[in-house]
Amino acid sequence: MSGSSWPAVASSSRLKDKMKSSKVLCVGAGGIGCELLKTLVLTGFEDIGLIDMDTIETSNLNRQFLFRRRHVGESKATVAAEAVRAFRPNAKIIAHQGNVKDPNFDKEYFKKFALVLNGLDNVEARRHVNRLCLSAGVPLIESGTEGYLGQVTVHYRLKNAAGEATHVTECFECAPKQSRNKTYPVCTIRNTPDKPIHCIVWAKELLFARLFGRPDQVTDLDEGENKEEGEEAKEEGPSAFLRQDGECVEAYAARIFKRVFTDDIKNVLKMEDLWKNRDPPSPLKLDEILAQSAAGVGDSAASNGNAATVAHSNGSAHAAGDSACKALGLTDAHRVWNLRENAQVFLESIRQFVEGRPGEVGEAVFDKEDDLAVEFVTAASNLRAAAYGIPQQSQFDAKGMAGNIIHAIATTNAIVGGLIVIEAMKLLAGVPEHSKATFILKHITNPKMKRLLNAVSPGEPSPKCAACGTARLELIIDTHKTTLGQLIDKVLKKKLALVEPTVRTDAGFEYEEGEGLDEDEVAANVAKLPIALAALPGGGLGQGVTAHVEDQVQEFKVAIEITHKDDWDEEAHPEGFIFGGSAPPPVPVANGDQSEAGPSAPSGSAAAEEDDDDDDLIIMEEPDLAQQQRDAKGKQKRSADDNEAPRKRQRVMGHSDDIIMLD
Repeated sequence: MSGSSWPAVASSSRLKDKMKSSKVLCVGAGGIGCELLKTLVLTGFEDIGLIDMDTIETSNLNRQFLFRRRHVGESKATVAAEAVRAFRPNAKIIAHQGNVKDPNFDKEYFKKFALVLNGLDNVEARRHVNRLCLSAGVPLIESGTEGYLGQVTVHYRLKNAAGEATHVTECFECAPKQSRNKTYPVCTIRNTPDKPIHCIVWAKELLFARLFGRPDQVTDLDEGENKEEGEEAKEEGPSAFLRQDGECVEAYAARIFKRVFTDDIKNVLKMEDLWKNRDPPSPLKLDEILAQSAAGVGDSAASNGNAATVAHSNGSAHAAGDSACKALGLTDAHRVWNLRENAQVFLESIRQFVEGRPGEVGEAVFDKEDDLAVEFVTAASNLRAAAYGIPQQSQFDAKGMAGNIIHAIATTNAIVGGLIVIEAMKLLAGVPEHSKATFILKHITNPKMKRLLNAVSPGEPSPKCAACGTARLELIIDTHKTTLGQLIDKVLKKKLALVEPTVRTDAGFEYEEGEGLDEDEVAANVAKLPIALAALPGGGLGQGVTAHVEDQVQEFKVAIEITHKDDWDEEAHPEGFIFGGSAPPPVPVANGDQSEAGPSAPSGSAAAEEDDDDDDLIIMEEPDLAQQQRDAKGKQKRSADDNEAPRKRQRVMGHSDDIIMLD
């Protein structure tokens, strides 16, 4: 079918047979995955593999239409497959509840499929799939959505029978990706917040974790505790954040309020240099707040007195540990609470955690689906915002910010699912020259075009790509303070998205992860983790050393040149390292096929050092310049009718579930 017109070949019987017989792999059964799976079987695909590690949550039901309320708690992959087979019984769908990074989903597994269709929501997993597809030689169709925005991109390295490259596009990691997730230095979060998100990060990552997480952990909230009593008292005395023996829960909640909203703010005010060019905060006084008029508050009986006591008496109709808002009659999640209501919710949520969930206190982890946790974070962040003169947020908005939630739109997912299937059909039809990267826009940005779908030809491979290019990486880091464990976790696993990294140097240092190691080897490798890079045996990983890094799972290799730097500006480089690289002289590749070339620099260079790819969705952000467009020589070819299309740039939508802070 090569050379045929795409619209004509789309309805051919040959393509229909090809679709019916070809095995395709869908990774992800969420918002995009449900729409994709439905569209695949309705279009004629019958042999489908499906992978998703998640279970169904109530919040999924408004847009993931293969699921019903009775399915909450069950495997997404399993239920999606069953739902589709109900209206397409001929479909052969093999569902797996598991992580695509699991060892059983390796290169040989990927080789079983003609195409891989990605509907994942985090970049680390997408990178992993991209590398497996490169290794297995399987075309990858990528996708992502954020509200009204979205995109579908196509990545392949096709060869003819003689092994010669015929069609080659950029891989998923070729284009630089900017993160919407912001890395905030802890000093800003702790002392000088000036945005609502700063207060929400403080409430979620510091205060919630300190009150309800592990009792032995120390956060930045503990800094300065027991200073007057000396270091010995600080080490041996009980934390002020723990409930004391014989202390009633109401007194405990009030004491925590005073500690974080009164005493801590008074201490910050003593740091006079901080307030030379910014407005200082104002300490909050609980008694004064509770004495304010209760007009408009859901519980009119709470006009005076201790809010926690009032909430306790009014909350008897609600399950302990269920919801502070229900106990207080605050039912509108979109209304911003007044200061008194925030204080009431703060006190009542502490009471409900301590009395209603005693088994969770000391082990709790923030969950955006937990109403009580969200209520606590909303109230705590709003009280802190009030002290610093920062706009306060509704519970709905605070939940979105705390969970990095961009509220999904089912229609966008459906459009993306359809576009994925169209691109899959083109590849199976043998007309890759008709492949398009399509970007869904929120508004018409070019009145002449009047389009919300902007389709362009796929980009060409980047020689600076860590996954498929030929460049080397440069890592600038403090080799005297950074440990091997931090290098493995923050740089290799988080920044490079490796699964089981091996690190070697020419001088003889070696660190290895993965299967096949005996107990002594594992113990020897673990013993190296807490050692500073420059102090490691075998010459270490100090100034000027080249580390040869591999991941056998991904068949990924890269050389990293290490440069030592010991004077870091936390504001400029909160991650504590700079990651970049540059392309070496071109290396001849047989038949022009770069698929055999060695790995290289990450997408982007030192200029993109602060990109954080621990995020959820790749989207198109308008109206910025395209990073994905090629240079003026026309490396990225556009259709003739797309010459006036608006230029865009790719970015990565926020991740992870968490805002990142650096100690």
